[in-house]
Amino acid sequence: MRIAIRVVLVLSGVVVALFAVGMIGAESREVVVLHTTGADGASHTTRLWIVDDADGAWLRAGHDGSSWFRDLEARPDVEVERGGETLAVRAVPSRDPADRARINALTATKYGWAESLYGMVSSRDDAAIPIRLEPR
Repeated sequence: MRIAIRVVLVLSGVVVALFAVGMIGAESREVVVLHTTGADGASHTTRLWIVDDADGAWLRAGHDGSSWFRDLEARPDVEVERGGETLAVRAVPSRDPADRARINALTATKYGWAESLYGMVSSRDDAAIPIRLEPR
């Protein structure tokens, strides 16, 4: 019984440590604040990674089930806080596999080991949804 308790405690400690490292990694590079509006009219904020390419700035949803992504699809005119500025943008999700591969690669390059850590928990290859931010 004592061995089982120790195993549970050690595993719990590992999970907590991985979570802490992930949180540090998530905030170690550029993070923007996305402002969306819910169906009830309430404003929501979400901290996200962002990458840039020739097509502009891109966010990425891990999957289409998150509440902020559903808000964004229903009401794509959003605001993003980046570099001390609040930008009014239209968020345009892309289902194009080429966009997904490009944005996944840019994210992996920019966020390095933190992206790798999150990738162990949730694969980004087939589920990630790139979101282009168009100025409005």
